Amino acid sequence: MEGSDIYRGSNSLRSTSFRLRRNKTTSSENVFSKTSSSCEEEDDEEALKWASLEKLPTYNRLRKGLLATSRGVANEIDITELGFQDRQKLLDRLIKVAEEDNENFLLKLRERIDRVGLNIPTVEVRFEHLNVEAEVLVGSRAMPTFLNFAINRVESVLTFLHIMSSKKKQVTIFKDVSGIIKPRRMTLLLGPPSSGKTTLLLALSGKLDPSLKVSGRVSYNGHEMNEFVPQRTAAYISQHDVHIGEMTVRETLTFSARCQGVGSRYDLLSELSRREKEAKIKPDSDIDVYMKATTIGGQEASLVTDYVLKILGLDICANTMVGNEMLRGISGGQRKRVTIGEMLVGPANALFMDEISTGLDSSTTFQIVSSLKQYVHILNGTAFISLLQPTPETYELFDDIVLISDGEIIYQGPREHVLDFFHCMGFNCPERKSVADFLQEVN
Repeated sequence: MEGSDIYRGSNSLRSTSFRLRRNKTTSSENVFSKTSSSCEEEDDEEALKWASLEKLPTYNRLRKGLLATSRGVANEIDITELGFQDRQKLLDRLIKVAEEDNENFLLKLRERIDRVGLNIPTVEVRFEHLNVEAEVLVGSRAMPTFLNFAINRVESVLTFLHIMSSKKKQVTIFKDVSGIIKPRRMTLLLGPPSSGKTTLLLALSGKLDPSLKVSGRVSYNGHEMNEFVPQRTAAYISQHDVHIGEMTVRETLTFSARCQGVGSRYDLLSELSRREKEAKIKPDSDIDVYMKATTIGGQEASLVTDYVLKILGLDICANTMVGNEMLRGISGGQRKRVTIGEMLVGPANALFMDEISTGLDSSTTFQIVSSLKQYVHILNGTAFISLLQPTPETYELFDDIVLISDGEIIYQGPREHVLDFFHCMGFNCPERKSVADFLQEVN
């Protein structure tokens, strides 16, 4: 009797444990089935919302988007009414760390454009037989004193009346220089001080002083300067930081973005959206919202401004006044980054940067140039950057080198061939000297 009781007890225990295991398995299967079914329902709901957006007219469709909430639910939003928190959450999803995620973000933009076979516009800048001359006073007469100012005014009137001849002398800044700045390539401009770097950048960007005598030809994709407005295509970044000290960093960049407009971004996105609609392609919702936000100009708050603030490391001082000599504000390095950001928020495809490393440490310079390289290589930009003494790491980021001295171009070509060129000329770079320093000294 005792053995049978033990046997029956063990059987009852086994049956009970089996039922418990089966119940657990069934409950876990139900949990996973509910999760998968809920995900399918959310995907179906998002697909229906996107289908309703596709039925809107083009103008309305480019102002609507699907933005995911914290719970992962996509809601239809008006791009023009994006709040600060929504913009920050969107940027955090796209770019968590600027140094690591910016390239992946740009690749996603390029992937969406390439998926429909759309070509990104490029800008190729050529200058042929460029000559720049200036009439200047030399010696003590060139000093900015009150006496010289009065004498100069009198002499200018007498010279205009042909009573006396001008005492100004002709100074040649450039003499018969030619070259090409290619798209999708980072071009570095090197040269000693007063060699003509700033004048060359100003001439190519269409911002040269009209009092200078200029001859030769500067063209963008074969079109000369008088055929279009170069300021809408090219952006010149000065080596001088000139800002309104009472404005914050965010206000400065936002004001610059509103002044420059959106350029061809709207036309590009309109054609992109049309092709996606024909091919029945649904883009990534976050990328779609970002691209649509970049096509809306004249807003007090811009997603492009937030993006530039993040990649330049200015988000930590976005609400701090820029400051000046009389007003305390941001540091000198941050002020230089504001100068760079003022042009990056615009739609220009060609960037001409003059001594952007002044006031920046080597690490920050490397980070900024690296971000520019990613933009140029991925989105077909054109960059012509002047640096005084770049570090070896920053120097390696460039594709082409332009070496200038006394208004003449000594070398222009790939970075890899510059040492071979000077070796053939009889100049060898010492083993422990950086290539950039060697090129500066060989001038």
